[in-house]
Amino acid sequence: MPSVLFLCTHNSARSQIAEAILRHLDTTGKFEAYSAGSEETFVRPLAIKVMQEWNVDMSSHTSKTLEQFLDRKIDFVVTVCDSANDTCPIFPRAIKKLHWSFPDPSKAVGTEDEQLQAYRTVRDGLAERITTELLRANIQIE
Repeated sequence: MPSVLFLCTHNSARSQIAEAILRHLDTTGKFEAYSAGSEETFVRPLAIKVMQEWNVDMSSHTSKTLEQFLDRKIDFVVTVCDSANDTCPIFPRAIKKLHWSFPDPSKAVGTEDEQLQAYRTVRDGLAERITTELLRANIQIE
């Protein structure tokens, strides 16, 4: 089964949400989903909260570093922020590298509801890209 590694700088929001979405929407078990960052931090509470709206529990997710995946076979590397795309190392066995630029929802200001809306926008955009470019794509891995 093909593996997908979602990357962002801190593995605290975008890449965590993308991993959770792929696991949630991939009802046939087509992919293995992972996420990591160039820096290890923590999973943002609003990222957890926005996925709870879809009944997806991310409360046990932890931030992981990219180094934990360098020796694994990764078929697809998907960077979800421009910084991660710029610094993404070469995965010698990766079949494809994709870049999806999403703004950092943790930079949103305002009330919690306004900040949560930024997370919803990222979540919904990631869900659309995952659905169209991964789940509906005719992907053949040898």
